[in-house]
Amino acid sequence: MITDPDMSAVFNALAHESRRQMLDIAKDEPGIGVGDLARQFDVSRIAVMKHLGILERAGLLISEKVGRSRRLYFNPVPIQMIYERWTTEYSAYWSGQVTRLKYLAEARELSEQENANKNDEQRKD
Repeated sequence: MITDPDMSAVFNALAHESRRQMLDIAKDEPGIGVGDLARQFDVSRIAVMKHLGILERAGLLISEKVGRSRRLYFNPVPIQMIYERWTTEYSAYWSGQVTRLKYLAEARELSEQENANKNDEQRKD
């Protein structure tokens, strides 16, 4: 089981929006270089490196040295361990259903907003 100090490190790492964005990028682009990731943020490279260190210490990022560069990979295991600590098989099913319903409702709302915007543009013409 994940220990409380480990869990605290994961929650601390996830508490900052930039770090969550870094994880999203590493998940979407496995093996992204540190420089490529840093260019996507409007902060100094030193600030990015500090955030990456926090993510690595929490076990959420794995870095691999390749020549002179470092490649980054998202590690979902700490998040999965937190999920398993508080979720049962029964609650996982129902929370999954509620989440699915939430995403469907959001997609429908977005579609309706896009249609309304199209109709407004057509009326202007």
